[in-house]
Amino acid sequence: MTKQERATVVINTLKEIYPEIPIPLNHKDPYTLLIAVLLSAQCTDVRVNQITPILFAKADNPYDMVKLSVEEIKEIIRPCGLSPMKSKGIYGLSEILIAKHNGLVPQSFEALEELPAVGHKTASVVMSQAFGVPAFPVDTHIHRLMYRWNLTNGKNVQQTEKDAKAIFPKELWNDLHLQIIWYGREYSPARGWNIENDPITKLIGRKSVLDEYYKKTSRLV
Repeated sequence: MTKQERATVVINTLKEIYPEIPIPLNHKDPYTLLIAVLLSAQCTDVRVNQITPILFAKADNPYDMVKLSVEEIKEIIRPCGLSPMKSKGIYGLSEILIAKHNGLVPQSFEALEELPAVGHKTASVVMSQAFGVPAFPVDTHIHRLMYRWNLTNGKNVQQTEKDAKAIFPKELWNDLHLQIIWYGREYSPARGWNIENDPITKLIGRKSVLDEYYKKTSRLV
């Protein structure tokens, strides 16, 4: 099977499993999405969705956010981890949005990536989900599955993003990156992986990955 044929299997299977695609992080506008994505670094979406209502009840826009102190923000978001860095980032980017962007989240990768604590992945999620601009944010699930499906060499997330954009049609990027995340969580996790529950990898998986999987499972029998 060629790489393009494997990509077609991925597209068709994911469309069948996820005809409607839920958005993992609860938000109501670009600003609340930006904050939620920033909080999700090294934290589960479930935990972020528990914490953001508490934060947004106090401040759901940059003007209210800068009325809080960094320490107050840090206390609220502590359960999300990395709270010293994230709280400074949230406060700092809110100041910049007010000073440079009239309190609005900018609609460009460059402007977003200039904000404190906002990297390329966070900018890509915001551009994709808030503004509908084609992007392919790569998280751990996408990085893992693109390698399992032999669609990238998996050396780093930058290469995985480049390969994903090369193999998948641009008009599908925004749907696909979310579909792959959900699929990775529900069908092809890093831990407790059962290939019988993973139709895509079972059909198109990288030979070395499949060999290693069957070798490990045969030892458990």
